[in-house]
Amino acid sequence: MKNIIGAKLEPTAAEVRFVTVDDESAGQRLDNFLFRHLKGVPKTHVYRIIRSGEVRINKGRAQAETRVATGDVLRLPPVRVSARSEEGATPPAPGREFPILMEDESLLAIDKPAGVAVHGGSGVSFGVIEQLRTARPGAKFLELVHRLDRETSGILLVALKRSALTALQGQFRERETGKTYLALVEGAWPANRKVLDAPLAKYLLPGPGGADDGERRVRVVAKDHPDAMHAVTLVRVLAAVTLPGESAPMSLLAVTIKTGRTHQIRVHLASAGHAIAGDDKYGGFERNRALQKLGLKRMFLHAWRLQFTHPGNGKRIALQSDLPPELHALMPAAALEALARLPVPISPTSF
Repeated sequence: MKNIIGAKLEPTAAEVRFVTVDDESAGQRLDNFLFRHLKGVPKTHVYRIIRSGEVRINKGRAQAETRVATGDVLRLPPVRVSARSEEGATPPAPGREFPILMEDESLLAIDKPAGVAVHGGSGVSFGVIEQLRTARPGAKFLELVHRLDRETSGILLVALKRSALTALQGQFRERETGKTYLALVEGAWPANRKVLDAPLAKYLLPGPGGADDGERRVRVVAKDHPDAMHAVTLVRVLAAVTLPGESAPMSLLAVTIKTGRTHQIRVHLASAGHAIAGDDKYGGFERNRALQKLGLKRMFLHAWRLQFTHPGNGKRIALQSDLPPELHALMPAAALEALARLPVPISPTSF
């Protein structure tokens, strides 16, 4: 067994390795850290060894989104990296800039479109961060502060300094940020139902062979469930909506999350009987097909407003990302007027 510090693995690593995280790697997600240190290993295999518990941080199991810290010791299982020709290698991410909501020496706030993953991963060769790094080859530091689901549009923060990354992630972890989403859901949401406090747990769908190694999902569980994660979502009805050609009621909601769990908004709303329109994981297949015919080709979930304290000057920042054209076009005038009347920023205390 060998111990290496912040170095790349050899092309063939057929024995257990231990890697100590250095200062430059601190703050990275575990999966991103491994992608850089297990060059040539398929990303699907990287996620598999994380899920199976073969990758350990300080002797404990970890998840793909776990952030590594300086001095952490990672146990990596034996992996074999096949020598690949240049022709067979994964092509580099194309360079791409995204609409900018704010940029200074510390951070970049972009308006992420739906359909783009925030980073490469299982089934995705590259995402927003890889495309930004290619587009900005001179940037010394570019790291995601948080994440959005692939089909969610809206505000996404990228740190341009390690100090900014650490400070902003600390605000997200300590729930010092304000995150408000716009969601169009099925049915008439009860105006008096403002708080959803239900634990969540991750699980895997059956894979091709029947084992639990398929796509990841999240569900509401009892508080005493061994994998239960505390999750609180605040909901405010902004407008009743009826789409053109339909009579079924829908509701436009402002949703603020007090905890940042995977798929939290999607699962909480669906479990309450009001799935997000166009949600292909927790919504209804036939209903989504009908919505596609009406022009909704994606999930109607948008990261609308974000408040945080600037890591450099300490000022409170309030950002807003307007509804993208494909969602704006579906909204009746009354719903758009309701949005326009809301003060900026919306305060969580108003729920």
